[in-house]
Amino acid sequence: MTEISSIGATSPALANSQTGLADNFEMFLTLLTEQMKNQDPLNPLDSTQFVNQLVDFSSVEQQIAQNQNLESLLLLQSAAAQADSVSYIGRVATALTPDAVLQDSQAEWEYTLPSDAAEVTLLIKDGEQIVARAEGETTTGNHTFNWDGLSDSGSQLDDGIYTLEIIAEDAEGEALQTSIRAAARVTGVDMSGNEVSVQMGSISVPLSSILSVREAPSTAQPPTEDATS
Repeated sequence: MTEISSIGATSPALANSQTGLADNFEMFLTLLTEQMKNQDPLNPLDSTQFVNQLVDFSSVEQQIAQNQNLESLLLLQSAAAQADSVSYIGRVATALTPDAVLQDSQAEWEYTLPSDAAEVTLLIKDGEQIVARAEGETTTGNHTFNWDGLSDSGSQLDDGIYTLEIIAEDAEGEALQTSIRAAARVTGVDMSGNEVSVQMGSISVPLSSILSVREAPSTAQPPTEDATS
């Protein structure tokens, strides 16, 4: 009779970890049952080995239950995030994105330098085409860049979406990693994809890129005249 040794010691399906067992729970049960059925009658599995494998069985079962609970919590968290994102509509959101809208000859970006730079070049692009260049601030920290929509040739460009690219180098000529942000009023939320997308005017960004949301500035209403004479 073929002897099947301890599952935990020799089975390739169980050799990796209990995480591997949790991925194929039915295989674990099958191997454990076969081991008990095919053990050598002259050298049966002793009680210690059997108890140890029952402990493995219990551990796998608990791990599967924990994974299922974690998946449920993640689903609830995702649903809550989707519900909260709807409340962003009408507010001003700041997101990690290199895109900004040029409107009325004004566009604004924020960028962060992790350390002092020897030189910072700001490239404004329309698609893949560079339309304007500017020198940026070189000190560590957050900076704001306002663009008037003028091209390198001095012509006024049309309103629309433009992309900021930053080339920053330190004193040794090493490139510095910068983060770029833009702010705009949230006009909608799209939940049709795998990740919620937030519509910031004509720009769409993933919900995970939203850094902050604030109330939109109120529009001042002109004073009303007293109709009484």
